[in-house]
Amino acid sequence: MTGHDDRDAVTKLVFRYAELVDEGAYAAVARLFEHATFRAVVGTEVYTRTGADQVREQFEHMVITYDGVPCTKHVTTNVVVEVDDRGRTAVSRSYYSVLQARPDLPLQVIIAGRYHDAFAEVDGEWRFTDRLIFSDLVGDLSHHLRQNPL
Repeated sequence: MTGHDDRDAVTKLVFRYAELVDEGAYAAVARLFEHATFRAVVGTEVYTRTGADQVREQFEHMVITYDGVPCTKHVTTNVVVEVDDRGRTAVSRSYYSVLQARPDLPLQVIIAGRYHDAFAEVDGEWRFTDRLIFSDLVGDLSHHLRQNPL
Protein backbone atom coordinates (compact mmCIF):
# COMPACT_ATOMS: atom_id res chain seq x y z
CA MET A 1 0.00 0.00 0.00
CA THR A 2 1.00 3.59 -0.45
CA GLY A 3 1.07 6.05 2.44
CA HIS A 4 -2.28 7.43 1.29
CA ASP A 5 -3.79 3.92 1.12
CA ASP A 6 -2.49 3.14 4.61
CA ARG A 7 -3.96 6.35 6.05
CA ASP A 8 -7.26 5.58 4.35
CA ALA A 9 -7.33 2.02 5.75
CA VAL A 10 -6.61 3.25 9.28
CA THR A 11 -9.22 6.01 9.02
CA LYS A 12 -11.80 3.45 7.89
CA LEU A 13 -11.11 1.42 11.06
CA VAL A 14 -11.76 4.49 13.20
CA PHE A 15 -15.07 5.10 11.43
CA ARG A 16 -16.04 1.40 11.36
CA TYR A 17 -15.87 1.28 15.16
CA ALA A 18 -18.52 4.02 15.36
CA GLU A 19 -20.81 2.25 12.89
CA LEU A 20 -20.60 -1.08 14.68
CA VAL A 21 -21.22 0.39 18.13
CA ASP A 22 -24.31 2.20 16.86
CA GLU A 23 -25.56 -1.04 15.29
CA GLY A 24 -25.16 -2.86 18.63
CA ALA A 25 -22.79 -5.28 16.87
CA TYR A 26 -20.55 -5.82 19.90
CA ALA A 27 -19.02 -9.09 18.69
CA ALA A 28 -17.89 -7.25 15.54
CA VAL A 29 -16.63 -4.31 17.65
CA ALA A 30 -14.66 -6.79 19.73
CA ARG A 31 -13.06 -8.33 16.63
CA LEU A 32 -11.63 -4.90 15.82
CA PHE A 33 -9.69 -5.16 19.10
CA GLU A 34 -8.59 -8.79 18.76
CA HIS A 35 -4.93 -7.65 18.84
CA ALA A 36 -5.44 -4.61 21.06
CA THR A 37 -5.93 -3.05 24.42
CA PHE A 38 -9.05 -0.93 24.90
CA ARG A 39 -8.59 1.71 27.58
CA ALA A 40 -10.70 4.51 29.03
CA VAL A 41 -9.73 7.32 31.35
CA VAL A 42 -12.42 7.71 34.03
CA GLY A 43 -11.54 10.39 36.55
CA THR A 44 -7.96 9.67 37.56
CA GLU A 45 -8.05 5.97 36.68
CA VAL A 46 -7.38 4.17 33.42
CA TYR A 47 -9.52 1.08 32.89
CA THR A 48 -8.14 -1.54 30.51
CA ARG A 49 -9.62 -4.43 28.59
CA THR A 50 -7.43 -6.67 26.43
CA GLY A 51 -8.50 -8.70 23.43
CA ALA A 52 -11.81 -9.42 21.76
CA ASP A 53 -13.47 -11.41 24.56
CA GLN A 54 -12.94 -8.76 27.24
CA VAL A 55 -14.05 -5.94 24.93
CA ARG A 56 -17.24 -7.77 23.88
CA GLU A 57 -18.12 -8.65 27.48
CA GLN A 58 -17.61 -5.05 28.54
CA PHE A 59 -19.89 -3.63 25.83
CA GLU A 60 -22.58 -6.24 26.49
CA HIS A 61 -22.46 -5.54 30.23
CA MET A 62 -22.15 -1.76 30.08
CA VAL A 63 -24.31 -0.45 27.20
CA ILE A 64 -28.11 -0.28 27.45
CA THR A 65 -29.79 -1.46 24.26
CA TYR A 66 -33.32 -1.05 22.97
CA ASP A 67 -34.35 -3.90 20.66
CA GLY A 68 -30.65 -4.69 20.27
CA VAL A 69 -29.34 -1.20 19.48
CA PRO A 70 -28.20 1.66 21.75
CA CYS A 71 -30.10 4.38 19.81
CA THR A 72 -26.88 6.37 19.43
CA LYS A 73 -24.84 7.97 16.69
CA HIS A 74 -21.11 8.15 17.32
CA VAL A 75 -19.78 11.08 15.29
CA THR A 76 -16.01 10.93 14.79
CA THR A 77 -14.19 14.01 13.49
CA ASN A 78 -10.77 15.66 13.27
CA VAL A 79 -9.07 12.37 12.44
CA VAL A 80 -5.30 12.76 12.11
CA VAL A 81 -3.34 9.65 11.05
CA GLU A 82 0.43 9.29 11.09
CA VAL A 83 1.89 6.18 9.43
CA ASP A 84 5.38 4.81 10.06
CA ASP A 85 6.01 2.96 6.81
CA ARG A 86 9.17 1.24 8.06
CA GLY A 87 7.55 -0.41 11.07
CA ARG A 88 4.11 -0.88 9.50
CA THR A 89 2.56 0.92 12.45
CA ALA A 90 0.38 4.00 12.73
CA VAL A 91 -1.17 6.29 15.32
CA SER A 92 -4.23 8.49 15.12
CA ARG A 93 -6.04 11.13 17.13
CA SER A 94 -9.67 12.04 16.72
CA TYR A 95 -12.63 13.65 18.42
CA TYR A 96 -15.93 11.94 19.11
CA SER A 97 -19.41 13.07 20.08
CA VAL A 98 -22.20 10.64 20.91
CA LEU A 99 -25.79 11.62 20.21
CA GLN A 100 -28.77 9.72 21.57
CA ALA A 101 -32.53 9.92 21.13
CA ARG A 102 -35.49 7.73 22.05
CA PRO A 103 -39.23 8.28 21.79
CA ASP A 104 -39.18 9.38 25.45
CA LEU A 105 -35.78 11.11 25.23
CA PRO A 106 -35.13 14.19 23.08
CA LEU A 107 -32.07 14.22 20.85
CA GLN A 108 -29.00 15.25 22.83
CA VAL A 109 -25.25 14.97 22.93
CA ILE A 110 -24.50 12.62 25.83
CA ILE A 111 -20.70 12.60 25.77
CA ALA A 112 -17.76 14.04 23.80
CA GLY A 113 -14.06 13.44 23.93
CA ARG A 114 -11.00 12.11 22.15
CA TYR A 115 -9.62 8.82 20.88
CA HIS A 116 -5.88 8.16 20.80
CA ASP A 117 -5.35 5.02 18.74
CA ALA A 118 -2.44 2.83 17.67
CA PHE A 119 -2.43 0.36 14.79
CA ALA A 120 -0.20 -2.27 13.24
CA GLU A 121 -0.34 -4.28 10.08
CA VAL A 122 -1.24 -7.88 11.00
CA ASP A 123 -1.26 -10.50 8.24
CA GLY A 124 -1.47 -7.74 5.63
CA GLU A 125 -4.37 -5.86 7.27
CA TRP A 126 -4.36 -2.82 9.49
CA ARG A 127 -5.60 -3.61 13.01
CA PHE A 128 -6.05 -1.68 16.24
CA THR A 129 -3.31 -2.33 18.81
CA ASP A 130 -4.55 0.25 21.33
CA ARG A 131 -7.42 2.64 21.90
CA LEU A 132 -7.31 5.20 24.70
CA ILE A 133 -10.59 7.05 25.28
CA PHE A 134 -10.76 10.44 26.96
CA SER A 135 -14.21 11.71 28.01
CA ASP A 136 -13.87 15.49 28.04
CA LEU A 137 -17.55 16.50 28.23
CA VAL A 138 -20.11 14.25 29.92
CA GLY A 139 -23.86 14.70 29.77
CA ASP A 140 -26.76 12.43 30.73
CA LEU A 141 -25.57 8.85 30.25
CA SER A 142 -28.47 7.29 32.19
CA HIS A 143 -30.17 5.99 29.02
CA HIS A 144 -26.90 4.76 27.50
CA LEU A 145 -24.78 3.09 30.18
CA ARG A 146 -25.58 0.75 33.05
CA GLN A 147 -22.45 1.97 34.82
CA ASN A 148 -19.54 4.33 34.35
CA PRO A 149 -17.49 3.47 31.24
CA LEU A 150 -15.29 0.44 31.78
